[in-house]
Amino acid sequence: MKRTGDKNLCSGQITLIERMSYSRKIFVLYFLIFIFSVSHPWALPVEDVQLVIDAQYFQVARKMIQEAKVSIQVMMFEMGYYEKYSNTPSNLLIKELIEAKKRGVKVEVILEVKEGKDRTSERNRQTGKILSDKGVEVIYDPLFKTMHAKWMVVDGEKILLGSTNWTYYALTNNNEVSVLIRSKQVAKGLVDYFNQVKATGSKQ
Repeated sequence: MKRTGDKNLCSGQITLIERMSYSRKIFVLYFLIFIFSVSHPWALPVEDVQLVIDAQYFQVARKMIQEAKVSIQVMMFEMGYYEKYSNTPSNLLIKELIEAKKRGVKVEVILEVKEGKDRTSERNRQTGKILSDKGVEVIYDPLFKTMHAKWMVVDGEKILLGSTNWTYYALTNNNEVSVLIRSKQVAKGLVDYFNQVKATGSKQ
């Protein structure tokens, strides 16, 4: 005789989650973050956290870069520059990095590459050349590693971290979720990690 109780219970829980309104899902997300922070006293202190979803990412990222005064570190799995479409969101973010470098901000970028000619590696090498030709320091991670991170730290304090790549569909059409965090301690940890990965990569 088959046991169907557990299966039905699981199905019921999934249905309940699917029926939750968007605002309630956001409430649940923040509630879980709160519970985690209370139950883990060792968690790093955070001054502010904001949810950034879908196309909101572009405006938030652009503003962060434009307001940068000292430094920008970016680790990105895929960063696409589209020659035929100069005003696409990823192109504009890349141009903002170049403008930040021109006004004296230290700008460093780590990109994913693999052996061969996969789409991600080709895009990243093209974008990397555009950035490095304008003075931005670009590092490619080792071929034997996959650098799947997608985040940016500005001025050692503001962090934008989540699922969003700097590509056309990620910035305009996909369902993406990120968080904007203000925390010097979290930023320091990410910059330390950035430097660790940077030390294993290359500029080739």
